[in-house]
Order: sequence, then C-alpha cells, then structure tokens
Amino acid sequence: METIEQPAVSADTQQQPSAPAGQTDVYAIHGADPEVLAYAMAKYSRSALSLRESLAEISAERAEQFLNTFYFQYGHRSIADLAHLPMAIERLSLLAAIELVDEQRWDGQERSTRYQNFRASGWYTPPDLGEHTASYTAAVRALFSAYEALGAGMLDALKTRVPRPEAMMPEAYDRTLRARAFDVARYLLPLATNTSLGQIVNARTLETQVSRLLSSPFAEIRLLGDKLRRAATQPAWNVGGTRQVRVAPTLVKYAEPNAYQTTTRHELTQAAADLMQGVAVHPAPVVDLLDDDEPIEVELGASLLYPHCGYAYRQLRDHVADLPEARRTELIALGTRTRGRHDELLRAFSAGHGFRFDILMDIGGFRDMHRHRRCIQLVQPFTDAHGWEEPVCPGQPCLAEVGLETLYTQAMQSATESYRAVRDSGIPEAGQSAQYLLPLGTRCRSIFKMDFAEALYIAELRSGIAGHYSYRRVAWEMFKAVAARHPSLAPLFRIGDVDLPIDLLQR
Repeated sequence: METIEQPAVSADTQQQPSAPAGQTDVYAIHGADPEVLAYAMAKYSRSALSLRESLAEISAERAEQFLNTFYFQYGHRSIADLAHLPMAIERLSLLAAIELVDEQRWDGQERSTRYQNFRASGWYTPPDLGEHTASYTAAVRALFSAYEALGAGMLDALKTRVPRPEAMMPEAYDRTLRARAFDVARYLLPLATNTSLGQIVNARTLETQVSRLLSSPFAEIRLLGDKLRRAATQPAWNVGGTRQVRVAPTLVKYAEPNAYQTTTRHELTQAAADLMQGVAVHPAPVVDLLDDDEPIEVELGASLLYPHCGYAYRQLRDHVADLPEARRTELIALGTRTRGRHDELLRAFSAGHGFRFDILMDIGGFRDMHRHRRCIQLVQPFTDAHGWEEPVCPGQPCLAEVGLETLYTQAMQSATESYRAVRDSGIPEAGQSAQYLLPLGTRCRSIFKMDFAEALYIAELRSGIAGHYSYRRVAWEMFKAVAARHPSLAPLFRIGDVDLPIDLLQR
C-alpha cells in the first residue's frame, strides 16, 4: 500500500501549549485523517501518550496495520466509532434514500420537499423493466406534471384566501405560502424521484450500512452500497486540495453483502405467508398503541414477521400467539439460524419497549417520522394495499374547495394502475421495482418502539404548527393513545389539539 505522508496535526495545534502539570487539558483536533485519529484515540487504552504525542508518531500505514489487527482479527468494533466520515450522496431515488438513512446511528440532512421544487430533479429508472420501461417513464412523467399543476394551483388558491399582512415582507409571504403548496404537491412525488443528501457517520455505521445496502433486493440500492464503499476507500474530494485523503481505506473495504440478512428475509417472508395463509388484512387505526402485557416470545415472533408482510401488528400477533409453543420457538429461531460471528441481531429482536405504536400513514409523512433515531422502527414494504391519503390541513382549503380534487384523484389512480401493471408483469425483478411508481401520498405501515421519554418527545415535536399536518396528526394520536392508557401522564405533554385551524402564515 502506498503510504501517504501527512502532517499529524496542524502547526497551530503543535504550537498550542499543554495545561500546567496536574490540570485538566482540553483541546480540539483538526487535520488528522479519520482512521489515523481513530487509531490515536484507541491508543489511550494501550499507551500513556497524549493525543498530541500519539498523532505525532502515527502514519497512515501504521494505522492500517493496527486496524487490521484489532478491528478485523480481534473484533474491537468500537474503534470504528471513533472515525467520523462526512459523505455526499447525490441523485439517488427517494426509495433508495429511505433505505440509506434506515440506521439508528445516523446523522445527515436531505433535500426538503417543502422548500425545493422537485420538478427538475429527474428520476431513477430501474434497469430490469424490459418492455415496461416506456409505460414506467410515462407514469413518472404524468406524476411530475400533476405535481407541478397541483403545487401551482394550491399556491394560487392560498394567495387568494390568505391576504398578506402589512407587516410581512412580500418575499416572506411568498416563501411561506409556497412551502404550504409544496406540502400538498409532495403527495404526488413518486418514489422514483431523485434527491440528494449528506451524512456524517462513524465507520462502524458505514460498514453496517454498506453491508445492508449490498444485501438489498433493489439493484439501485446494491449499487449505492458499492459506491459508498468505494467512496470511503478511494481518494476523497479535498476542499483544500493540498493532499489526497482516504477517509476509511481500512475499516470499510471488507464490507460485503450480508448473507444473514438476505437468507433470513426470504425465510421470514415465507414464514409470514405460511402463517397467514392469505387471510384479508383487517382495518386498523392511524395509530394503535399496542398492549404491553404480551409474552416476550409472542412479541419477538410477531416483530420478526411484521416487516415481511402487510398485516397490522395485532392481527399478526394473534396468529403468532395461537401457535403451539414449539412452533413459535422454531419461528423465532429463524431469526438467528444463519447469523454469523460478527452479525448484529435483526432489529426485530429489540423487544420489551414500553410504548409500541403501529402506525399507518402516508410515505411522505413517514419519511419525517423516520428521522427519529432513539427508537426501534420496523417498516413494511411499500404497496398499494392500504390506499392513499389526501392532503389536508386545518385552516387550509381542501382540494375539493379549490377545484383540485379531480386532478389529485386521477393522478393517484393512474399511478396505482401503472404500479399494478408492472408489479403483476410476471418478471420478478420488475415486480420489485414497481414500488418506484408509488407516490408519497400512498399509505405505509410501520411499528415504532420506544420508551416514555421518546414518546413524549416525538408527540411534542411533531405536533407543532410549523410541521406537516400528516405527521402532526400521528403525533396527536400517539399522545391521545398514551393519555387514554396512562391518564396521570397526560399533563406532562406540552401539546395542543392539531385539529384546530392554524395561522397558515406562521411557521
């Protein structure tokens, strides 16, 4: 391997005096490559050297030797938590972005559907559509045309019905109402729509993220995993342009598709189908606060199957509870049967949380809820089985009032028909890719497991009037469910009724 000569620390840092003997010394670090810095910090457990002294003697080559030994051979994965990597991921589909950010240890920002017009973003076309490519393209174009028409129509309606206060600048007035219009129009954006995001993650999260993406059934997402791995090991874009930096040449290079996840996904999908035997999906509320007294074995069995079918948790749980104990034990064992030495348990094994919400909401609103990291989320595949939502907001004219209901309904119906045509084409890969045609207004189902503090935090934060009504309603239903089961806890929530009309110019 080529050794990249580098200054261990900047000149300013080298000149910074240490604290007097016996006093705590605190200083910031800048200029060290992520893996070199991770190695230097890991040396605290094996050396009496200060970080300044460690960095002064470390080279990239020595860091690689150390990490190859302690990270890969001895399994000290916490070392990778110390290497933080900023990355840009641009021009990926909304569907791929949802998969990319589905990490509990993730920090980043994505393009906002509220503040940016996605009309010119373009879209992703799967390579496996065959003869359906032309109809797929036509369906996406139709959704974008309807998206633009719906946004323009709602903006005109809002400007007609919401006068500008004298004290409000015209630019602020236009910007605020345009955001309200985008909140409506986004329901028609297909999951194929291109977006961009930036992430700052540690190397351990990146390694598990890459492995998970490489195991995806979607070609775009598998390619994305490979590109992330290469971006971490090849020279990075250097703002200063003075030298080459590889942000994680060692820690991520061995990330591979995860056979445990791939095999288990197939086995649990089959197990869910065998258990439910095609019974109809029962109606379910927007938010269902699940019982907290079921045996842990029942929760584990139902949670393992939940992401691989379309049933509400209660319906699935009742079938799991009726299984003989031996059969239920076999079902749970499927979740660990092919687990490798260093594989983390599937997320479904995070059981025993006091508050578990089975949520049915539009994909666009789910994407906002998806950002909460201090909880366990189990997400079902996107499908047309649950119908779609219509954009509403108390105090804002509905689509029917401003003559836009037919435009919206026809666009959603047409997209659903196109989705079904591709899904039922008989081509397995194309059937999977049909999900790209589902608009963000399509309902999806997910479970959020959390403690009380997180339930209160989400309910308060997401119910604020500046937010989108879609997730404001979910936050309100979460609060009402907790208050009904635990009345004494209700006064702890600082929350207002989201169904009351709001000032549309307040953000």
